[in-house]
Amino acid sequence: MSAELLIRLTHRQPSHTNTQVSFTLTLTAEERTRSRYRFETLEGKAVFLRLPRGTILQDGDILADETNSIGVKIIAKPEPVLTVTGKTSLDLLRGAYHLGNRHVPLEITPSYLRLAPDSVLRSMLLQLGLEITEEIVPFHPELGAYRHHE
Repeated sequence: MSAELLIRLTHRQPSHTNTQVSFTLTLTAEERTRSRYRFETLEGKAVFLRLPRGTILQDGDILADETNSIGVKIIAKPEPVLTVTGKTSLDLLRGAYHLGNRHVPLEITPSYLRLAPDSVLRSMLLQLGLEITEEIVPFHPELGAYRHHE
């Protein structure tokens, strides 16, 4: 594919703008951490992310090209995950503590934890008495203590 046909997405639009969305790009949690990468939109259009290093995209973000003439909406792509629940909130907190010690990307809610499939972590969580469900859903891990959404 020639470089002329490639849309270069260079910045995230502020949430308060009414940017016209031309295309949709579905990305996994890991793909949403890439700031320089070539993807294909749902509509079959090639796009190249040329975002500031360290950019982490979130579901619903709108990216624009350098002229602001093309907007691309980011959608969190369903992916395989382990959804962890416990009998009590303390059980869930205990699971979050042990997963945090392993520095794995983790989605944290009041009723469940969610992480990428991992047989070792699955065994550990089961030993802690937690329940695990394998699902294919959008994954929204925490950004981390030193990251923020721009």
